[in-house]
Amino acid sequence: MEDVLAVYARPYDPGYPVVVMDEKPLQLLADARPGTPAKPGQVAREDCEYVRHGTCSIFVWAKPLRGWRRAYAESTRTRVDWANGVEHLLTVDYPDADKVASVMDNLNTHNIASLYQAFPPEKAFALAGRLEIHHTPKHGSWRGIAGIELSCLTRQCLGRRIADLDVLNAELEAWTHATNADERQVDWQFTTTSDARIKLRHLYPVL
Repeated sequence: MEDVLAVYARPYDPGYPVVVMDEKPLQLLADARPGTPAKPGQVAREDCEYVRHGTCSIFVWAKPLRGWRRAYAESTRTRVDWANGVEHLLTVDYPDADKVASVMDNLNTHNIASLYQAFPPEKAFALAGRLEIHHTPKHGSWRGIAGIELSCLTRQCLGRRIADLDVLNAELEAWTHATNADERQVDWQFTTTSDARIKLRHLYPVL
């Protein structure tokens, strides 16, 4: 826990940025029959029946201190999907950074082994050397800033049925551009000394 809070407290360093990531599953759903659009005095209406079009996973990468994020959806949630996200982070988003510190939950795909499953050993080793992973504690997802970004995205972008992965990615791209244009940062208030060691003192050993 303290490791993650210490990472959040680091000052901004373009050569050593802190990036958070999280992912969530989503059902692709279509209307079984057309609804009625909104009009004066009446909200939009949709039938309770829907048609399933499979599932997908939404990935979010965000830099809290600079108000930057990248959101996209993949048809699967595999080690290779996560590794491809890391490659994009290190070679496209931050090609000039010496190292990127990334906070994420300890899902079984979120580890260096995934890089070796996706890429040749030489490339996996090079990517791993520039990636510093910090896992949030088990049952401590509230300590993940990326989860907050996912919650905002869900409320702002996913309030209707979306049946197609391409349409979903277009919506996510529009949300990404809008939020990055606002440069909305995250003001993380929970710190190690003033909060964790006092409010969560029951988690610390008593000597």
